[in-house]
Amino acid sequence: MHDPSERKNEIENKLAKEQNNLNLLKEKVNRSSQLTKGMVGILSSFEHRLARLEETILPVYNETGNLQRRQENIERTLMALDHVIAFYGVSQEVEPVVRAGPGPIANGGSGLDVFLEAMNKLQLAQEYFEKNNPQSVELENVSTLFNSGGDALNREFKDLLFRHSKPVSPIMLLELVEEETAASLNHFPEAVSSELICIADWLIMHNRDEYMNVYARVRATILLKSLQQLKEQQRSSSGGSIQSVPVANSPMVRPKFQTPGRRASKRLQMFEKKANKMLQIATQTLEHSTGFSLGTRRSALHLESREDIVDEQEMENYLVCVMALQRLMQSERSLMVGIVPLQHQHQVFEIVIRDAMDMVVQDGESIASRAKRCINRHDFAAVLVVFPILKHLLTMRPEFERTVEGCDYNVRSKFASILNTLHGTGAKALEDFIESVRSDPSTQLPKDGTVHELTSNVLVFLEQLLDYVDTIGGVLAQDPVYSNALTLIPGHGKVDKNKALVGIYIKKVLVQLNLTLVGKSDLYSDIYLRAVFRLNNNHYVLKALQRAGLLDLVQLSEPDCEESYHDMIRENKKAYSQSWSRVLSHIWGTEDAPVAMAHAGKLRDKDRHLIKERFAGFNKEMEEIAKVQRSYSIPDVELRESLKRDNKEYILPKYHAFYEKYSTVPFTKNTEKYIKYAPAQVSALIDRFFDVAA
Repeated sequence: MHDPSERKNEIENKLAKEQNNLNLLKEKVNRSSQLTKGMVGILSSFEHRLARLEETILPVYNETGNLQRRQENIERTLMALDHVIAFYGVSQEVEPVVRAGPGPIANGGSGLDVFLEAMNKLQLAQEYFEKNNPQSVELENVSTLFNSGGDALNREFKDLLFRHSKPVSPIMLLELVEEETAASLNHFPEAVSSELICIADWLIMHNRDEYMNVYARVRATILLKSLQQLKEQQRSSSGGSIQSVPVANSPMVRPKFQTPGRRASKRLQMFEKKANKMLQIATQTLEHSTGFSLGTRRSALHLESREDIVDEQEMENYLVCVMALQRLMQSERSLMVGIVPLQHQHQVFEIVIRDAMDMVVQDGESIASRAKRCINRHDFAAVLVVFPILKHLLTMRPEFERTVEGCDYNVRSKFASILNTLHGTGAKALEDFIESVRSDPSTQLPKDGTVHELTSNVLVFLEQLLDYVDTIGGVLAQDPVYSNALTLIPGHGKVDKNKALVGIYIKKVLVQLNLTLVGKSDLYSDIYLRAVFRLNNNHYVLKALQRAGLLDLVQLSEPDCEESYHDMIRENKKAYSQSWSRVLSHIWGTEDAPVAMAHAGKLRDKDRHLIKERFAGFNKEMEEIAKVQRSYSIPDVELRESLKRDNKEYILPKYHAFYEKYSTVPFTKNTEKYIKYAPAQVSALIDRFFDVAA
């Protein structure tokens, strides 16, 4: 335990320290108070001085501000005065520029940019005087000069348009036809296009829209001239006619079925290939049906020149013109962008294309009208051009409709009117062709029973339809007779509609052809030549159907078509085989002669005479039938040889049996007189059938 005295001393020492600290703190507080009083005095003095300074400077500051505002007002007033005064001098300042016009500086003009700047000044002056001094002479001067400048811009637009609008050359148009779009066609240089757009913008902004009528008329003229020059070029480059020379004794294609010739164009290979194919088919058909070689031929069969004939050259030319029009229309659509406001483009475009479209429509109607005259004359080969035109126009239709989209209905319907006209013409041609087969006026039949001219002509015509199955199918589909017949085909929903319709049409033609040929064949007095005639024609039709692929179409609606022709061919052969009845009537059967007596050498005079008559009758009839049937014609080699083979199989076994029985019988001393033909000689004689030269 600590001593109380030590504890007391310790406390007294701490107390002494705290008192010293307290005294020190008081001293510092006093010093701080003194400093505070000094600072307050300084601040009070500064505040007093600042107040006196403010009282001195503020009036000066306010006065200076007033002076600055007055100076700014004066400057603005001077500027406004300068601006107003400038309006009074605008007319005099820009008049030389406006009078010079916006043409090129090199030609005495002021240049478009300078001219438009002058016009902007006139516009500002006009707006000022209209608002502030509408009765002033200056307004009249400015307005007159401004209107004169607007007229000058209109004239400059027209001049630029006339100077640089040139018809598209035929060569360039043909190149455009080969391309998918007309994007590569530049009507104006880039600088000219920019100026036209700039002027058009200014004129539209100032309600001067009369330039659009000028634009429409000029571009319409250029579009029409472009097509007219193309047509002139086509006419000048078309070849002359080549007369066809018929081959003797051959059923040449008559003018009403002939394929018109032309000089092929280098531009559209598809038409050249088409013409070559038509010529090749026609040549093969004639040579195959007659057995005569046509020899060296000119490039194509050609009709005599007649104004109402539409040949393939004209067909091609017309299609080129239509495609050229389409390309030019697309180009005109693009050209007016920026020049003609969007809301006016349809109306302007209608004016631009109207004359050219009318010309193309009239040409199409002319082709259709002449085709109809050909139909009335039963000149159906000339009508074949309708289908390729219709085919290609149908292909172009979607693109054309996109081009004229938004135009007036009268414009949009023009293309459809061509299609409808050609559609009706094609439909009439197809039906009238069947009627022409039914009412064929020819009464002269081939003397040799070969293929009738009508048959070869009909098959040539039908083969040409194969290239336009879809087009012709569309034509036939509009006829209720064919559409109803289509529904009767089993599983018609699964077959190609157009092929089936064309097959139905071909079937109708073939039925009528067969009826007509049967009727004509009755004119033959020789019933066996009649059978040969029917055989030749039926066989030719079947082979032509198989060769050309027509049979596949017919079988869609008539599956038994091929078998029906085979049946008719068999019937014709059977009817022809009856021509041997008179020959066979002289050949004995086993019961016809006393063979045993002949071999026993006990022939009576009556028996010898009978055998002589049989041999003599056979010889006479065999020579007669050989003579007659050498003049018969079987142009198809396969059919000819098969018929000879049938003849041998029919006659030789019977004659061989007869010959074997009686050739060694002593019925005569003059054997060579009665036994003139051994079986081998009869066979050789039959080999010379159907050969006039034998």
